[in-house]
Amino acid sequence: MSALFLDGGPPPNILYIHSHDTGRYVQPYGYAVPTPNIQLLADQGVLFRQAFCAMPTCSGSRACLLTGQGGAGNGMLGLAHRGWVLNDYRHHLVHSLRGAGYQSALIGEQHISLEPGTIGYDDVLPVDSNHAHEVAPIAIEALRAASEPFFLSVGFFETHRDFAAPTSVRDTLYSLPPPNLPDTPRTRQDMAAFKASARSLDQGIGAVLNGLHQHGLAERTLIICTTDHGLAFPGAKATLFDRGTGVMLIMRGPGGFAGGKVFDTMVSHLDIYPTVCDLVGIEPPGWLEGTSLMPLVRGHAARVHDEIFTEMTYHAAYQPQRAIRTERWKYIRRFDDSEHPVLVNCDDSASKELLVEHGWADQMLATEQLYDLVFDPSEARNVAGEPANDAVLAELRDRLRRWMAERDDPLLEGPVPPPPGAQVNDPSQISPTEPTRVATADPTAAPSR
Repeated sequence: MSALFLDGGPPPNILYIHSHDTGRYVQPYGYAVPTPNIQLLADQGVLFRQAFCAMPTCSGSRACLLTGQGGAGNGMLGLAHRGWVLNDYRHHLVHSLRGAGYQSALIGEQHISLEPGTIGYDDVLPVDSNHAHEVAPIAIEALRAASEPFFLSVGFFETHRDFAAPTSVRDTLYSLPPPNLPDTPRTRQDMAAFKASARSLDQGIGAVLNGLHQHGLAERTLIICTTDHGLAFPGAKATLFDRGTGVMLIMRGPGGFAGGKVFDTMVSHLDIYPTVCDLVGIEPPGWLEGTSLMPLVRGHAARVHDEIFTEMTYHAAYQPQRAIRTERWKYIRRFDDSEHPVLVNCDDSASKELLVEHGWADQMLATEQLYDLVFDPSEARNVAGEPANDAVLAELRDRLRRWMAERDDPLLEGPVPPPPGAQVNDPSQISPTEPTRVATADPTAAPSR
């Protein structure tokens, strides 16, 4: 039982507020993306600079966070709107919280079931779209009417493509693209459009935070602010590079999540479920794969992980990969026989077109990749073939294999087939320049996504 219960106080409310495809490209992480409301949340709460999702695809990431299980355990190895479902929706966090007296509500984006009613929320509030200007007012009204303690999921479509139009000439001319992309007029304009969507996201978050304050709930509500995975740019979303798995994670509220603290040690989305259990005072379910962040936040531990594992199996197409990351090294292992990038798994954009025009589709893929994150934080130079790194490569290869075996990863038995009726693109049948928007979510979609 948590200190909050032992002190006689009520359990905290929980506001889970989340976005699409934002990575860490917000103001508190040092990027020139004006997001003052997210910055305020960081100033008042706790920011994790080395937070990672467990799977850098929309449905997989959310499923891992909300069940506390990796894809092999929860079954969400692909996209929900393409046919994948959780093995057991009773593993969703709302079911554990219900036993502690929580009322739950879903507003906006969720992306783990075509039928949101199957997830287990007490209420699913309808919205016309999942954009911030539609979701935020409904969330504010839900806060006004909420019975405590509550778990409220507020999901914004932003910053998923298609982005909003750039809002200034300055942004269009000067916005710096991600460092793995060339600095050109097209990539700058693409980044300017992302920034416009990030502003919309920030305004939606700010409106909900203001509603929390106006209704007198701020002091007794734990806010979990995060995103599913990296930016929808080439080399980020749907990859196991840090720019694909790295996410913003800011938490503010009771239990030590205050004071503008910054943690540089590695944490995972899988840690959120056990953290909530620890804070609320409920027994963590046996299927959880993460570790509570409470010892870190309360100063009882300097770190909670020596290694982080990430995975990908399906996005629009099959692309099975697994990775292990330590503070120093990243090892990525592919489990298919493709020789070239699976470009259908990269959302369409001006940045993608630029790379395709310069031969991206013809680049060769390595089965194993090893990166020294101290000397090569952008993961640009694969050193797996250098004799000096043979020992590191062998060790990480073995650690990854043992992790996969411990969780009965289906990749160890060979290719993983999609479930019956699932929609899967065949990369060999798709031109690199052919539109692949079927791989992305519908920007007007309501919570059934």
